[in-house]
Amino acid sequence: MKYTILALTVLAVSFPVSAVNGPCTANGTPGVCISTSSCSSGGGQSFSGLCPNDPADVRCCVKTSCGAGGNCRFISSCTTGNTAGGLCPGPATFQCCLPASGGGGGGGSGGCLPVNAATIDMIKSFEKFLPSPAPDPVGILTVGYGHKCIQPGCSEAGPFPLTEAGAVALMQRDLRIATTCLNPAISSTVRLNDNQFGALADWAFNVGCGAMRSSALVSRLNSGENPNAVAAQELPRWNMAGGQVSNGLIRRRAAEVALFQTASSVIAHPC
Repeated sequence: MKYTILALTVLAVSFPVSAVNGPCTANGTPGVCISTSSCSSGGGQSFSGLCPNDPADVRCCVKTSCGAGGNCRFISSCTTGNTAGGLCPGPATFQCCLPASGGGGGGGSGGCLPVNAATIDMIKSFEKFLPSPAPDPVGILTVGYGHKCIQPGCSEAGPFPLTEAGAVALMQRDLRIATTCLNPAISSTVRLNDNQFGALADWAFNVGCGAMRSSALVSRLNSGENPNAVAAQELPRWNMAGGQVSNGLIRRRAAEVALFQTASSVIAHPC
């Protein structure tokens, strides 16, 4: 009996549990246990047999290159402390770890500035903090500060419940995606300060990349019209949710216009 117990103990030590969104290692490279579809869509490579206690489609996902000389790993293991969201597959805590002197962090795009603190504060004032996934007013499953869930159960954003710091990191990751779309959509001839760019980043974060790119707002900016006038006229038009005018979106668009028209000497676009 003692030998049986010892054998079972050895087996238990040999095969550690790997939870979905938990850490793993493939060929010496840090990874995360996520679905193969999430891994491939995020530019990663999946390795089987390293997340043995998870569903069959969950494998160890690694991405060896991101940003300017970075690699994907959990924030807690990034020794430089210089991380960038939106560049790696997996949860918000699995980010691009950049060299100490290179790359951009937070919600930036390449060498661009991250969105400023005024933008972050504005988003937090409109997006209720949800530590676990829940439907928004039109039935879309969201978590954190306005993150729209992609995978079943919002597995790309877990584990849950999120801390507020984790929710902010997830928001910065989403903003990274929004600004990566926004920057090339706006002509390099259009100069925007950090408040103007932040207001547009919040709008793009809220309405989505495709809607932003095809909008009259972007078209008018690129044609050389006065940015303050364009923002004041076009942003309030985006006030519908679920086919109905939303008082919350009316207030949000008004806040974006106010932020857009707040003077600043910091140029955020072009970058």
